[in-house]
Amino acid sequence: MILSVKNLCKNFADTQAVKRLNFQLSGGDITGFVGPNGAGKTTTLRMMASIEEPSSGSIELDGHSIISNPELAREKIGFVPDTLPTQDDMTVFEYIDFFARAYAIKPARRRVLVHDLMEFTNLLGIREKLLSALSKGMKQRVSIARSLIHDPAFILMDEPAAGLDPRARIELRELLRVLSRQGKGILISSHILSELSEICSSTLIIEQGAMLKFGSIEEITENDVSHRRLIIRPLGSLEEFSNFMILLPGVENLVVNGKFVEFDFAGSDDDAFILLKEIVSSDRKITEFRFRQQNLESVFMNITKGEVQ
Repeated sequence: MILSVKNLCKNFADTQAVKRLNFQLSGGDITGFVGPNGAGKTTTLRMMASIEEPSSGSIELDGHSIISNPELAREKIGFVPDTLPTQDDMTVFEYIDFFARAYAIKPARRRVLVHDLMEFTNLLGIREKLLSALSKGMKQRVSIARSLIHDPAFILMDEPAAGLDPRARIELRELLRVLSRQGKGILISSHILSELSEICSSTLIIEQGAMLKFGSIEEITENDVSHRRLIIRPLGSLEEFSNFMILLPGVENLVVNGKFVEFDFAGSDDDAFILLKEIVSSDRKITEFRFRQQNLESVFMNITKGEVQ
């Protein structure tokens, strides 16, 4: 199943919160949704969950519009908002059972389903606890269990790791991997970019409502070649080598870091090869010549400005 977003826009008075977003999600994929605060991530997720109506554009499930048919979204999409359950006078069981009733699931099946969901999200041991007595991590599990009641094909998650302790974040990460193996497509917004790199197969980066990059983690990190950092370990005088390097084309922001010389290199792989040949032909000896591996954090910092609308 494919969830497609095409030319999606959302306006609030004079502010265009979302600007012609285009991307698609597939079953089994975990896609990270990244952007500064106020970039339009929550608005986009709410439109995809049929809570907000777009100003223009389309959202389709296998070619069927969920804008003209929002019940399709509520049948095939689960939504975990950035707010946690607030029904403090309900127990964990009562809360999940209430939403199962809202989906008109018959009693016999409902009992089995609620039990299985609590077992899957590790909530059985606290089923009789009031929501008011739960930690943030446990409340997040309750939200995820609620989003799975109707066995959706896609799950949209708005900052599910925010405020969780390290153990709860690790447990959430493992839960997402299990859901992915079950064939569910997941779109997860988060500011914890190092963790997204570990679990996501693709990433969508937006700022001020507009898409900056979308693709696999490998594509995004490998294709961002305009800000690559080159690291060289020379033999001999670091000062003399630095003075030689700083005069070569494409070398910017050179620093000495321990036994290494590092600098931004504005060039392609072919340009890097030419640079290496120039170093070797000058009879200078080096024992290391490599690019610092790009990660999602460095790409994000390179292409965003931190501006809000």
